[in-house]
Amino acid sequence: MPKRYILASNSPRRKELLGQLGLSYEIVPSAIEETFDLDVPIEEAIVELAYRKALAVFQTHKDQIVLGFDTDVVIDGVVLGKPSDKEDAKRLLRLLAGRTHAVITGCAILSKAVSTSFYEKARVTFFPMTEEEIEAYASTNEPYDKAGAYAIQGYGARFVQSISGDFYTIMGLPVGRLYHELSRFGLFYKDSEETR
Repeated sequence: MPKRYILASNSPRRKELLGQLGLSYEIVPSAIEETFDLDVPIEEAIVELAYRKALAVFQTHKDQIVLGFDTDVVIDGVVLGKPSDKEDAKRLLRLLAGRTHAVITGCAILSKAVSTSFYEKARVTFFPMTEEEIEAYASTNEPYDKAGAYAIQGYGARFVQSISGDFYTIMGLPVGRLYHELSRFGLFYKDSEETR
């Protein structure tokens, strides 16, 4: 029997966080090209990308509840994607060092009865970083599949001075908000309810 939920992402962090809600799900990563509409506010563009990810999967899974997400780091009005190589990772880390940036996670929920999307935003302030610290961190494997070139739940935590907002938004899945949105639409079904 198919799972009730589909996570349209292959992110290990999102798998872990969705598990905290006690949901039974399967993973069907979206294969869309991750491009932004630069003519709309950044938050709107991120939500739209999350929606497109969910919609691409929903087209072939219309009997299930599809969850799509997109997380981006924004500083000075510029979206920082995932680094392309070590030099790019160091460039991104230099931009973040000693400053405050925003982390925005767009979320989409699609089912036969519901189509909704939203975003959560958190602010992260980094301590100043030395070139040696930047070089050492960029030499790990951690920055390379992360927006902004850091993982707040990993080695990157050592550079975080303060956080304003939801920690799980920074990890890529705002657990509390997702739970409340699913509940609001009558779409929250725990594992124990799968067999009913």
